[in-house]
Amino acid sequence: MATQPIPESADAPLRPRDLSHTPKRYLVLGATSGIAEATCRLWAAEGANLFLVGRAADKVEAVAADLRVRGAAYVDTAVVDLNETQHHADLLAHAITSLGGLDVAYLAMGILGEQSRAEQEPTHAENILHTNFTAPVSLLTTLANFMVKQGHGTLAVLSSVAGDRGRKSNYVYGSSKAGLTAFTDGLRNRVDREGVAVLTIKPGPVKTSMTAGMKGSEKFAAPAKVAKIIADRIGKGTGGILYVPGLWWPIMTVIKAIPDSVFKKLNL
Repeated sequence: MATQPIPESADAPLRPRDLSHTPKRYLVLGATSGIAEATCRLWAAEGANLFLVGRAADKVEAVAADLRVRGAAYVDTAVVDLNETQHHADLLAHAITSLGGLDVAYLAMGILGEQSRAEQEPTHAENILHTNFTAPVSLLTTLANFMVKQGHGTLAVLSSVAGDRGRKSNYVYGSSKAGLTAFTDGLRNRVDREGVAVLTIKPGPVKTSMTAGMKGSEKFAAPAKVAKIIADRIGKGTGGILYVPGLWWPIMTVIKAIPDSVFKKLNL
């Protein structure tokens, strides 16, 4: 599961370091994704405290080293496959202890998968749904309960515009993101009154390793631009839905309004 020990359990008492006079504490789940890494660079420049989680040890440590150079006050890491939900409670308890508390949890895990393969192999479709929906639900449920108990915090979750309407070209990925968006909508409604903000982030196509090789990828949004918008919104501590770049809100409004009789004839 992990190449680093996770000594705390969900029920273990927290023994936080004294970070009362330092900047915000960020837990980043899926820290090696292009968008997450670009966002972390902005936080590092502000002297933030960061706990990074990823499944590839070399990539996680490379990101951590870069953030330390960029000015992060504190960076700790865990190498974990977040698909293994049985380890979530221990991981989160360990991260919160390491940071000395938690202000922002940024969930950026996800896979695109292969639509054509998912159409023929049910197990591949299940893997996409598990990584993009089931595992995030496990993490968010535990994190939301912790933040409700402490009375504050922000949950920022990367969903996608692909979840706004199923398209034949990526409906398995899209349905996983639609489920995640619906979950965060309901979670927001539950915890907002408890002082916890839930921000659902819906990027359009972004130029990252996940989209490399896709048709038209040279025109996709730059991670740094997307990250700046995301970081600014998270910094406000408000929940809601964020389309990024903002032009995707009117685009998806139009796409959702197309009658099904017309939509199914389009090559989307």
